[in-house]
Amino acid sequence: MAIAQTSKTQTKYLTLEEFYAYDDGTDNRYELVDGELVEMPPEAPENSDVARELLIRLARFIPTRLLSYKETMLEVSSRRARVRIPDLMILGNECRSALSGKKQGTITQDMPPPLVVIEVVSPGKENNNRDYRYKRTEYAARGVQEYWIVDPAEQKVTVLTLVDGLYEESVYKSEDQIICAVVPEVAIAVKDIFS
Repeated sequence: MAIAQTSKTQTKYLTLEEFYAYDDGTDNRYELVDGELVEMPPEAPENSDVARELLIRLARFIPTRLLSYKETMLEVSSRRARVRIPDLMILGNECRSALSGKKQGTITQDMPPPLVVIEVVSPGKENNNRDYRYKRTEYAARGVQEYWIVDPAEQKVTVLTLVDGLYEESVYKSEDQIICAVVPEVAIAVKDIFS
C-alpha cells in the first residue's frame, strides 16, 4: 500500500524593505497584505473610466499636485506589513511635502496620512469585502480623514468620515452631491461620475 505524500509550500512573508526592493521583472503591480504579495490585476476599463472621471472632476477644486492617481502606495497597519495602492488620494499639503524628494511614491507610517482615500470597487464578492470591510478598518487606523467607496455596480458613493477614531457613513446616489468634509469646495454629482 502506497502512502501519498504531500509537500507543503511554506509562505515567505516579506518585510516592508523586501517588498519595496521586490522586482520580478514584469510590469505587474502588487499590494502587500499581511506580508504576502498580492498581484493587482488590471482594472476593468469601466472602473478606470470612473476613476479618471472622478480625478478630472476633483482637479476642478484641488491642485493636481495634491491628487494621486493609482501611483502612490500607502502603508497601513495590520498583523504583518501591509501596503495598499488606492485608486485616488487627496494628499494635502503636509503629506505631499513629506513625499517630496523620495525615490518611491510611498506614504510610510512616519508620514502624515492622505486627507482622502478613494477606492473604485471592482466586481466580485472578494473585492466588495476588501473595499467595504478591510480597507475601512485599515484607513481608519491610519488616520485617513475620509474614505470614499465608489461602487459602479450599485451606482453609489459611500463617504466615510473619521470621527473619534471611527468612520461615520453617508451614502450618495443619483442626483446627490457628494459632500466632502475635508475639502468643502468639492461639488460633484454622483450621476456625473458614472455617466
